[in-house]
Amino acid sequence: MSTARARTHPRNLASWRRVGLANFVSVSAVGRSIERYLTACFLADPPVPGSTTGARLVRTEDFDLKNLGLIQKPFLSVFLYRVDFNKTMRASWSAVGSLDGRPHLPVDLHFLVTAWANDADSELKVLGRAMQALETTPILSGPLLVSAGEFAPNETIQIVLEDVSTEAVMRVFDSLPTDYKLSLPYIARIARIDGKAATPSPPVLTAVSGTAPTLAAT
Repeated sequence: MSTARARTHPRNLASWRRVGLANFVSVSAVGRSIERYLTACFLADPPVPGSTTGARLVRTEDFDLKNLGLIQKPFLSVFLYRVDFNKTMRASWSAVGSLDGRPHLPVDLHFLVTAWANDADSELKVLGRAMQALETTPILSGPLLVSAGEFAPNETIQIVLEDVSTEAVMRVFDSLPTDYKLSLPYIARIARIDGKAATPSPPVLTAVSGTAPTLAAT
């Protein structure tokens, strides 16, 4: 099954060389793209009438109630809690790296999206609108991706609900400075991080001095 960056598949190395190279900013760019897309969807069709709802990338520290109180509710937090290499594409991109001398790391980004509002009804509406938006457009490409990621025109990021148990989600909240809240696990794939081109070593020149052996005359 093809996934996000499969349109620049390493098997077609000639066409891949014509597209851009993703740098370390690609992970941040995927998060910002999701944040921007959801915020635009909330503005187009507000989940809570009479209120402005936005999406916001958050850190672990932001789950502290003192910090959450500084953010205007209602809003949807987008929390990256895990990064893993993509097991399907890792070998293929490693093969490309052996040809072009540049490392390529395809990664999957695991997000938790959580609604924050002043009442349960509003929180459920925010979650429902977020699910609707991501189900309507599960693939972000072109202008839906922020330019900082240096994505090629034919690159895409696929965002789908991840099959994660409630117990696993609750374990994530065990490490956060807040109590458990209903959250949705999503996976964004594939964000590729390309390394810098390797600097080739200079050729080794060996100088040999001396007298070449000759056959003695008879």
